[in-house]
Amino acid sequence: MPTIDVNGTPVHYTVEGSGPALLFVHGTGGDGEAQFGHIREQFSDRYTVVTPDCSGSGRTPLHAEELSLDELVEQVVGTARAVTDGPFDIVGFSLGAVVAAAAAAKHPQLVRRLVVINGWARNDDPRQQLAVDLWRRLPDIDGEAFAAYSALLIFSPAFLAGFGSDGVKATVAGIKAEAHTLRQIELDHRVDISDRLPAITAPTLVIGSTRDALIPVEHSREIHAAVAGSEYAELESGHMVIFEKTAEVVELLGGFLDRD
Repeated sequence: MPTIDVNGTPVHYTVEGSGPALLFVHGTGGDGEAQFGHIREQFSDRYTVVTPDCSGSGRTPLHAEELSLDELVEQVVGTARAVTDGPFDIVGFSLGAVVAAAAAAKHPQLVRRLVVINGWARNDDPRQQLAVDLWRRLPDIDGEAFAAYSALLIFSPAFLAGFGSDGVKATVAGIKAEAHTLRQIELDHRVDISDRLPAITAPTLVIGSTRDALIPVEHSREIHAAVAGSEYAELESGHMVIFEKTAEVVELLGGFLDRD
């Protein structure tokens, strides 16, 4: 796995395929492989697909007590610059969607096309503040409760129930309150890019999920309204739409990114 130094942090990433560069930016608690490994091969026949691991995720170390949005932006942009000298496409999911949108706003000359999946622009929604605040505090109270609450937040009711009793137990058992996850949740709680969205000039596709309990679909609709000329699509899914509706996500991405 190659590495690029970005402001003193060794950022690890994967590269697969050939053609124009396409970055996939992971969300809270995940890494590039865990969240996009099952999608990467759908695009590597025509793109150089890059999946960076942001601070604390995968093999990239967590070097600070508090993460900043601009730090993560520079990590993903630095990864892209290590792979290509030209513009690149960027797809972000959840916190990765916020990072991708901020990157497009800060570096309009570098981002060719942008896809925002289940992201948000502002942090003043009282309901979302309540949900994320509880999500962060639970590990200090009860690790098993944190895992159970996480599963309820990120999956739609039907999808989670479809695992069956044993599958739900196994899923919950696999969710851990690791240090990088907690730092990323803290960033989720305070990040706000509402003032940056008007600066985005890249063609943009916004995807929202109608059964999302973590980031309600209204936030995706707000991003769409704030980014001039953006396209919009909704899927009936929980927050983890990249797993609940993989085929539909791939179809939306392909239809947008492959367009001349």
